[in-house]
Amino acid sequence: MTDRLDQVFAALADPTRRAILSMLLEDDMAVTDVAAPFDISLAAVSKHLATLSRAGLIVQERRGRVVWCKLDPGALAAASTWMQGFGQFEPVHLDAFEQFLAAQSLVEADRAGD
Repeated sequence: MTDRLDQVFAALADPTRRAILSMLLEDDMAVTDVAAPFDISLAAVSKHLATLSRAGLIVQERRGRVVWCKLDPGALAAASTWMQGFGQFEPVHLDAFEQFLAAQSLVEADRAGD
């Protein structure tokens, strides 16, 4: 599972690949339609799609001469489940932490003055 998560997070690290995933949230798309909004070559888009496919984030399917891409939410679900394990921790409240440190400084100052 660790290798799969590594692939998912590596694929998500690139903004072009995240944009592609956002586009595929709307509907399945042909590779040429995926490439249209980007100012990069079709070959570069194909490499991004291959990375997303290896990570299990998309599925590519040939229909006649056209290769279609569709989102496969399974890999994202596994990554989401892993990340939810970190939700058990309370968010750090910096103001409260700062007040605690100030109070501790006063206590230590009082001890030093005794």
